[in-house]
Amino acid sequence: MDSRTWTLFAAVTLGAALSVAGARAESVPNLNKTPIVETTKGKVQGFIRNGVLEFRGIPYGASTAGERRWTLPQEPQAWADVLPTMHFKPACAQAARYNLTERSDSEDCLHLNVSRPYSGAPIAADKRPVIFWIHGGAFIGGSSSLYRLDRLARQTGAVIVSANYRLGVFGFMPHPSFEADHNGGYALEDQRLALRWVKRNIAAFGGDPENVTLAGESAGGASVCMHLITPEATTGLFHKAIVQSAACVFQLRNAKDRNSFGEAVAKKAGCDNPAMALTCMRGKDAQELIAAADAVSAGDLMAMAPVYGTKTLPRPGREALETGNFVKVPILNGGTRNELRLYVAYDVQAGKSYTAENLPEVLKALYGQNGEAVAKEYPVSGFSSAPAALGSIMSDFRPDIGINHCMSLDSTKLLSRHVPVYHMDFADPKVPVLGAAMPLQPDPKFELGPVHSSELIYYFPHFSNTTQMSAPDLPPASQALADRMVASWSNFIRTGVPQARAIPKWELYVKKGLAMRFEPGKTALFNPAREYRCAFWKKLYPDGFSR
Repeated sequence: MDSRTWTLFAAVTLGAALSVAGARAESVPNLNKTPIVETTKGKVQGFIRNGVLEFRGIPYGASTAGERRWTLPQEPQAWADVLPTMHFKPACAQAARYNLTERSDSEDCLHLNVSRPYSGAPIAADKRPVIFWIHGGAFIGGSSSLYRLDRLARQTGAVIVSANYRLGVFGFMPHPSFEADHNGGYALEDQRLALRWVKRNIAAFGGDPENVTLAGESAGGASVCMHLITPEATTGLFHKAIVQSAACVFQLRNAKDRNSFGEAVAKKAGCDNPAMALTCMRGKDAQELIAAADAVSAGDLMAMAPVYGTKTLPRPGREALETGNFVKVPILNGGTRNELRLYVAYDVQAGKSYTAENLPEVLKALYGQNGEAVAKEYPVSGFSSAPAALGSIMSDFRPDIGINHCMSLDSTKLLSRHVPVYHMDFADPKVPVLGAAMPLQPDPKFELGPVHSSELIYYFPHFSNTTQMSAPDLPPASQALADRMVASWSNFIRTGVPQARAIPKWELYVKKGLAMRFEPGKTALFNPAREYRCAFWKKLYPDGFSR
């Protein structure tokens, strides 16, 4: 496997797996006297596990197979009998990748899951805050089933909802034969249908439909951005937002310009007659289309990123944020300190070597004529190794990927002109990475620390990007940090302020440009723009920053 392929894998670290119970032992579900909830489409019966009432695999959309491919999602048919919801449903269609994530062929995949604390009291009488979690996966993979929601439900006291949505070629790829109003936006429309399901149904589960926090990480965080910047479609569907490791200002591509990508995928799949392309592609096997898209996108990490210029997504993020044309809600924004060291780690696992001698050429390939200036600003001697240096440089700023500190901070800056925004930075140097955010072997043998997606096990214990749920337990100091992070979420979803008892006073970013760094024994406010050298990067890439 070449380094470019492994780099693509780093962007898919949020997983792509079928929804089945993992290898880690779980308590035996209790089905005796389990509450039955009536939704607008029929009754569902959940089960009790670890003190939480859970419902898995509730349909919120109809099948999108065959003639329903590349059309707006439709509500499912009603059902007459009580629907048992003990088991997750399959993930949306995706490829098996890198001996880690699992294949799914399902296009009847628009299902969601609900978890909430349970004490035996009537649940509909509650009015709990709601978290709607959007999974990541580089827009081509992932599954809601990989994120077990029970701990988050118990600790926050909230109703937690997660949902599957169409991926890759079926959810984000544009093509000139698709309906122009929603071209390349079907996955986002799936998510919005699920949010409307929450609006209509969550009260029956004890949730407050007027207090919904939309949250996601990586591709999930980017999806949150897409809903923020489309107020004409999403106003009233959520009331707070959490964006992790995604920059709302990242420069998206225009749907019309990106149609050529879809045409190339169709041609690769043998559908090169423009007049018959849609009919031809609807007759193709799902994996054949996925393989064609993989071949055409070779090396482009943002190949399936959302496109703008449609009713689904009328405008790019920077335009929306600069003009204030977005959903006005409190926002918690941020990421991990060593985001893109994960990309480097996969390159090293694949046999790529980064040294002090070859780093200048690597930087030239990444940053073009600015490579020399970057090498001078970030001497290898200031880091524990050349791979660590490269990962930190890219984490500070990389213009072609929307996962970096300075883009994220620019998003916070623009959002802060209109709404309350708090910025956070996950920085636990002892976070388990091998066997959690990436496979256990081979060891890349350089300092990883808080890389992209590594914070997920602090919210979703044992998250490993796989159905095995095999990530290790957190060490005591890290677990204490996880408790503080969840406490911050808990207060944010209730009040719009993430202040928790065990952390210093958390100021709005707009006051002094400060963010909260979460690190065991060192949780404190700091100046992220200074630490991540955003002034330096703005001089090199003035068009990539706001004024």
